[in-house]
Amino acid sequence: MRTQLSAALGAVALTGGALLGAPAANAQAVDYPDSSFRVEVGNTWTTGKLTWYNRSVLVEGTHKSVSSAGRAYCRLTWGRTYDADRALVGSKGSDPSDMACGTTRTFSFVVPADIVGGARLVRICLDDGNYEDLLCAPYWRP
Repeated sequence: MRTQLSAALGAVALTGGALLGAPAANAQAVDYPDSSFRVEVGNTWTTGKLTWYNRSVLVEGTHKSVSSAGRAYCRLTWGRTYDADRALVGSKGSDPSDMACGTTRTFSFVVPADIVGGARLVRICLDDGNYEDLLCAPYWRP
C-alpha cells in the first residue's frame, strides 16, 4: 500500500513539474516592433504601418491619387532600407506598390534588409505614375 501511494505521489510531482516548466501555449515567440508612416504631397498621400523583421520591413498602407488625368497624377509607394550608418542595404529597394489613379488604394509589400538584425531605417517614397519621387521620408526602427 505504501509503495503504491509513494508511486502515485511521485507521478503527480513529475507531472506537476513538467507542467510548470512548459511554456504557456499562447505565449508569442517573438515580438516584432512596428511604427506608422505618413508622406503627404498636396492633397495626395501615403500612410500606413511598418513592421520591422530581422531581415526585412513589411510596409502596409493606403495611398491616394485625386486625378486620373495622366500618369503624372497617379501615385505609388515604395521603400528602401538602410543600416545604422545610413548606408543602403542591398542594391535596390522594394518593387513599387499597386498604382492609384484617381482613387485610394491599399497595398502591402516587403522591403529586403538582408543584414544581421535587419534595417535600422527605412525610407518611404510617394511617387507619381512615371516613377518619379515626389517626396521621401525616413523612419527609424523603434
